[in-house]
Amino acid sequence: MFERFTKDARAVVVDAQEVAVDLRTATIDTRHLVVALARRGGSAAAALRAAGLEPADVEARCRRAVESDDTLDGAALASVGVDLDEVRKRTDEVFGRGALDRAGKPRRQRSHHPFSPDAKKALELALREAVRLGDKGIDERHLLLGVLRADCPGGRVLETALRDAGTDVPALRDAAAREDRAA
Repeated sequence: MFERFTKDARAVVVDAQEVAVDLRTATIDTRHLVVALARRGGSAAAALRAAGLEPADVEARCRRAVESDDTLDGAALASVGVDLDEVRKRTDEVFGRGALDRAGKPRRQRSHHPFSPDAKKALELALREAVRLGDKGIDERHLLLGVLRADCPGGRVLETALRDAGTDVPALRDAAAREDRAA
């Protein structure tokens, strides 16, 4: 399937791996793909803008969603008598700012990160979107449409961002289709 990816779509996959490395996650999921799509400034970012979203906001939302997967639950700790703010403060004093958040995460590596099942599904759906649209190659727009079709974390972040902007998934799908005609 990757042989059908355009140069830009391949760059998105490489960028998504870099995002996974930066965020110290073990796998690449659809939120990493959305970050890469939003930051590249290509046809997917243009579709996001046309649907009323700011790509930088979408990127920030996805990054926060990934980071929140691994955050400590202050309320749960407080229920057993642990003051997370105090623990964080003292940990920062001893080990440096952000030490508690980094604890237990793998050190930054430049190794291969496998795709999560939801990312694999989104890539498969990107292929289906390309076939549906009669395109020979899979480009950034197809990747975005694949994420939108998949029941996945990246799609849920996009749905929330769209709802907050007063629009919806069909508007983004239409914007991606218009971007296709403009390309």
